[in-house]
Order: sequence, then structure tokens, then C-alpha cells
Amino acid sequence: MYKILSNYLNVNQIVMIGIVFAFCLTFLALKHPFPFLPTDKGRDYAVNGKLSKGKIRGVGLTFVICFLVSSFLFLPFDREYVIYAILLTGVMLSGYLDDASETPWNEYKKGLIDLILALITVLTFIDFNSTTIYIGTMELIIPKILYVVLGIILFWVSINVTNCTDGVDGLSASIASIVLLSFSIIFSQTLGKYAMANFLFVAVLLAYLYFNTSPSSMLMGDAGSRAMGYFIAIIAIKTQHPLIYLLLAGVFIIDGGLGLVKVSLLRFLKIRILKNTLTPIHDHVRKNHHWSDTQVVVRFMIIQVLLAIIAYVVVC
Repeated sequence: MYKILSNYLNVNQIVMIGIVFAFCLTFLALKHPFPFLPTDKGRDYAVNGKLSKGKIRGVGLTFVICFLVSSFLFLPFDREYVIYAILLTGVMLSGYLDDASETPWNEYKKGLIDLILALITVLTFIDFNSTTIYIGTMELIIPKILYVVLGIILFWVSINVTNCTDGVDGLSASIASIVLLSFSIIFSQTLGKYAMANFLFVAVLLAYLYFNTSPSSMLMGDAGSRAMGYFIAIIAIKTQHPLIYLLLAGVFIIDGGLGLVKVSLLRFLKIRILKNTLTPIHDHVRKNHHWSDTQVVVRFMIIQVLLAIIAYVVVC
């Protein structure tokens, strides 16, 4: 499809058509959701968690499929991209199966799946790319074994902090859209077709947000949040500035990451921190500071935009 269109249109025109197509395809697919999608059971431990009970859950499966269809129609994909697409599907399916399961999967099962998929992804990256990274203007060549270890950590963090942030209507998809657009703006030349892929991913997220803004009618579930985190990690390593993830995904790290650190320290080292802080942070500000869902989304978006501006200054 891309080759045919490239005979008549320039790259920007093809991308714009792809964005419209991805949005419309996702919108229609969500408007008429798959009948087999599970419904949310509500979460007693989360602030306003019971309000989600009965809503369609796991529609991340839908928008990831729509993204993949759109990307193969409107992007000049290669073997590396195809492998990432297959692995993205694997991450999405692991999340969906957890969404649909009567008994939620335990952390060790999901962690093992994350480890395997992250390992394959990083090895694939090394097979097609160098292990040179940049910190600002400083160039570093990372030994391959160390790069594999650090890459796995990046993917694990990205998948899990994005997953933890998905707890307020419109929050996770809105932040992810800013993150992906920021990567494309700052690293447009380096990312190439991956910058184009970001725009298509944002398009499917916008269609999802039509239904997920407060009060939502459907939820992405782990199928969507885990896939988003995985895709963001791919983009981060493709920029050759992986550490800039700390800024460009800063809200995900603060909101979802603090909870992971808190639980890990308590579970494995018996160290108790943030005793008076509810995690994820979006639950803390809703319960203790009485922020509405809309206030959480807008204020977190503002913070992420500011972090993206700082990232631009650091890189450029």
C-alpha cells in the first residue's frame, strides 16, 4: 500500500492519510466492540475503582490491532519493524489474557513474560543497530552484554509504570500521546519511519480517548497499557538517547514508578517508604488533595509537556 501511494503522494501526505485512516478504523472498531471482550470487575483498593465495574475492558486489543493494520498499510516497514510488531502483539495478548482471566495473573508470571519479550526485543535491536548511545552530545559505546541488561530494565520499567498509571479515565492514553509526539518532534530525523509510526499510534489513542474521557464507557486494560509501555520503550532505544526516557516519560515514572519502588522495597528488603503517600500518585492526589479526574489528567499533561520541553533543551 505504501509503495503504491508513494507513486502519487509525498511522505507527509501518506502519513496524514494514515492518521485519518487509523483514527476512523479504531473509532468504528470501538463503536462496535468485539463481543468477546471482558467487563471490568471493579477494584476495591483503587480510588473510585468500583465506578469501573461493568465497563468493557481490554479494548487495548482493539486499538493495537488497528495500529498494526494502519502501520503495515501506510509505513515503509522492514524486517526489524515486523519483528517488533509481532512482539508488540505478544505483549498485548499477554495483557489481554490477564484482563480476560477470572483470576488475575501474579506478578511473577507477568514478569517472566516481560523478561522473555524484552530479551528478544533487545537482541533484535542489537542485530539491526549499533549499541552507541548519546547523553546530550556525549557519545558512548555500550558493550553488548551490558546493553542487553540495561535494555531489559528499560522495557520492564516502561511496561510496568505505564500499566500502573492506567487508573484514571483519559490519563494513560493522554500522557502516552504527549510522550510519543515529543519523541517524534525531538528525534524526527533519527527515528524516520518510527516517528511516522508514533503519529499512527497517537491516532488510535485519540479514537480510544473519545470513549475513555471521564466518565468513560470502556477501558484499555493491561492489553493496552502494557502494549503502550512496550512501544514507548522501542521508540526510546531507537532514538539512541535512551536515558531521555526519564524526562519524556517522566509522569509515567513518577506516577506509576514510585509505587513499584515502594512495593519492591517493602517486599524484598522490608524497607518502608512513603508511608503517608498513596500510590499510584494519581490515587493520592484524588483522595488526599481532592483532585477530580479531569484535574488529574490536565495537570499531569501539563507536567509532561514541561518535561518534554526540558528534554528538548537537553538534547538540542
